[in-house]
Amino acid sequence: MNRPDSTWLARRALLAAALAGALLAGCASAPTAPPPAALLAPTGALRIAVYPGSPTSLVRQAPEADMRGVSVDLGRALAQQLGVPARIVVYPRVAEVVAALQRGEADFTVTNSTAERARLVDFADPLVQLELGVLVPPGSPVQAVDAIDRAGLVIGVSQGSSSERTLGGRLQQAKLRTFPSLAAAADALKKGEIAAFATNKGILFELADQVPQSRVLPGSWGAEHLAPAIPKGREAALPFLNQFAEQVRRDGSVQRAADRAGLRGLAP
Repeated sequence: MNRPDSTWLARRALLAAALAGALLAGCASAPTAPPPAALLAPTGALRIAVYPGSPTSLVRQAPEADMRGVSVDLGRALAQQLGVPARIVVYPRVAEVVAALQRGEADFTVTNSTAERARLVDFADPLVQLELGVLVPPGSPVQAVDAIDRAGLVIGVSQGSSSERTLGGRLQQAKLRTFPSLAAAADALKKGEIAAFATNKGILFELADQVPQSRVLPGSWGAEHLAPAIPKGREAALPFLNQFAEQVRRDGSVQRAADRAGLRGLAP
């Protein structure tokens, strides 16, 4: 068998060296992913967007150290993992919370992960389910969840909420009245201006405590899937956020946050 000549061997060695150098150069120039803190808290602090009146978000505004809500507690836990300060930013209602994330003015919240909202922000895996129901004031003609779609009835919802969009497409006879805040909804319930208020039961039970003789009706008309939300453009942080969601579900942090906020109405 003929042996390869020295020229052929030299060329082969040069080719191997060139390939090795190219591979090393490619590895050296491959971009490294930014750390989670840089993605999730680009300003150096995690801006947690919340709105008052919902145990899933915020139920006590002052003092700041005693603020409570699922978004508040889990946001603080996330900030601690990231090694950055937590900053609570309060908005009047949930629609403005989502809008703040969409504009990049806030970094994190926990809210209902609807398909429509998923076009505006990115969601991690869901944390819990919350039943949707109705709260009725004393003397209301509504006596069952499935009896709210009747002519002459006015059903209250939060302005810009997923309940407004869902019931707006579902109700054929009853009219919807939107409210800019949960405090305004509570006032309308006290005055008997609406036959019922519809949203998740966490908010309904909170409102019931403020409206004497009102009651949350048994049954539900759906469920919300509460999940961590972040602005678009930070998709690289979703694997980390999904791991965080799994961790807080398993270690009891979600349940502790719900208990601290007095959250009721969780679905099985």
